[in-house]
Amino acid sequence: MSLRICIVGSGAIGGLIGVRLSVSGQDVTFIDKDGQLAAIQEKKLKVVKQDGEEFVAREAKATGSFEEAGQQDVVILGVKAHQIPEVAPHLPALFGPDTSVVTVQNGIPWWYFQRHGGEYEGKRLESLDPTGVIEANVDAHRIIGCVAYPAAAIVEPGVIQHVEGDRFPLGELDGSESERCQSLMQAFMDAGLRSRVIDNIRAEIWLKAWGTLSFNPISALTHATMVDICRFPETRELAAKMMQEAEETAGKLGITFRRTIERRIEGAENVGAHKTSMLQDVEQGRALEIEALIGAVIELSRLTQTPSPAIDTVYACVKLLNKSFTEAESRVVLSPLD
Repeated sequence: MSLRICIVGSGAIGGLIGVRLSVSGQDVTFIDKDGQLAAIQEKKLKVVKQDGEEFVAREAKATGSFEEAGQQDVVILGVKAHQIPEVAPHLPALFGPDTSVVTVQNGIPWWYFQRHGGEYEGKRLESLDPTGVIEANVDAHRIIGCVAYPAAAIVEPGVIQHVEGDRFPLGELDGSESERCQSLMQAFMDAGLRSRVIDNIRAEIWLKAWGTLSFNPISALTHATMVDICRFPETRELAAKMMQEAEETAGKLGITFRRTIERRIEGAENVGAHKTSMLQDVEQGRALEIEALIGAVIELSRLTQTPSPAIDTVYACVKLLNKSFTEAESRVVLSPLD
């Protein structure tokens, strides 16, 4: 029996997930707006792998209306972290009594201390949900945490290039086992995506965030790809310093990393000449997801009284970059000289 699955935001990762789930037989509805919605409605959303293999979501539905989409079994939030407060008031239109909400955003999630059970149980992260609008509209018991490891990019409206990776580990916020996690894991696997249920989703989130908090802003500031950052000694050293500071903060929250900093950097280097999502946003003139990737880590550093000078410096620079090009309603792209 197929699940009713709604993908809120059909960007690179949300679109990739939705297409693969749709092709495998799940009942998928995309919610989006503007050009991407029109492209999906006109020619359907397509994922193209590096080897040329294509997946087209021919049976998926697409709408700009949460009410039209109706109640779902699973809601996958595919929008950027800073866009969640905008969509949060509309999400209850998708909820039935047992609807799950799956988060795949980069960085630290707004729900980090919900169902946490530790010293900071229930504490709201001001950098991610300053007004409490997300918490007010998405009950913590609906949430399933998920980490999206693939690298992908929208190459034109309705077309997503899948660069590499297919892992989507997921888990309950309190570390418990649940039928819904097992069901969702199976849906991912049936779609040809690797997934597993883990008992400490926050540790996995930190492992991914460890890289995004450094590589994303450095790439946005330098216009360098992953491999270029890792092979340039000064930026490699800067990334390592930022990761060291984050590891110290995470350690005070009970997180142990299963990889060394050097191994994490080597893994990023192996991705190759991939533009991070933040660099893609700079080149397209889209607002950057600064708070989830960097600001929340700084908030946790302050909370645990952990110095983070390298992270603070990069945060200040990339935040000003975001202010400069958004206020100018412009974008920043390297182009050849005439």
